[in-house]
Amino acid sequence: MLDLFSLAGRTALVTGGTRGIGQQMTIALAEAGADIVLIQRDTSNQETKQKIEAIGRKAFIYTADLSSRVAVKTLASTVLQDGHDINILLTCAGIQRRHPSHLFPDHDWDEVLQVNLTTVFTLCRDIGAYMLSRTPDSSGHRGSIINVASLTSFQGALNVPAYAAAKGGIAQLTKALSNEWASQGINVNAVAPGYVSTDLTAALVQDPERGNSILQRIPAGRWGAPEDFKGVTIFLASRASAYVSGEILTVDGGWMGR
Repeated sequence: MLDLFSLAGRTALVTGGTRGIGQQMTIALAEAGADIVLIQRDTSNQETKQKIEAIGRKAFIYTADLSSRVAVKTLASTVLQDGHDINILLTCAGIQRRHPSHLFPDHDWDEVLQVNLTTVFTLCRDIGAYMLSRTPDSSGHRGSIINVASLTSFQGALNVPAYAAAKGGIAQLTKALSNEWASQGINVNAVAPGYVSTDLTAALVQDPERGNSILQRIPAGRWGAPEDFKGVTIFLASRASAYVSGEILTVDGGWMGR
């Protein structure tokens, strides 16, 4: 049974793996046996790489500004030309900008949509094209793509119109790619985190009234932790989810069921 969850011999390309949810998802992939190609803004943060290597897996850092369409355009080809056989793509990188919608500036809108949606599409397209060229394994599988959605993929939230629009787009992009690629041996799914205590949600956590109102609605009775995403990541990347595609899997302590 445990073999169903093994990622031995596989290589994952990961964005947003240096902290929070993304770091724990990345470490989970390595713990299950995968080597990791990390996409980072720069090489100053070596923590995730060191943790992966301590597990006994290989880790490589490539640098790119994910808010730059030009930088992202050549990212996949650079990684692939170096000989990395990418068969898992995990897109965790995301940014947040908060303003009342009637005051939301264009430059913040453009940056959030670029990082949180357009960059994800570009990587899915380019790595997906490579996966389609791979020889399938004995079960017909060519690769796994895991995007990171959000509760705002389903709900509008407050003062985050760009983030909500991008994460709504992630949900639909995931389904659209699954419609085309599931029959070709590529599983495309997304994980939608609930309210998790990270840098991205610090403003909510530090607002006593808003933070308490959120906590009161979570059936699990607590905010999520980045470690809560390790199991679901291994599941969606492994043979255990061979017949799962086009799914937006919420990890939210029961929030969406309330």
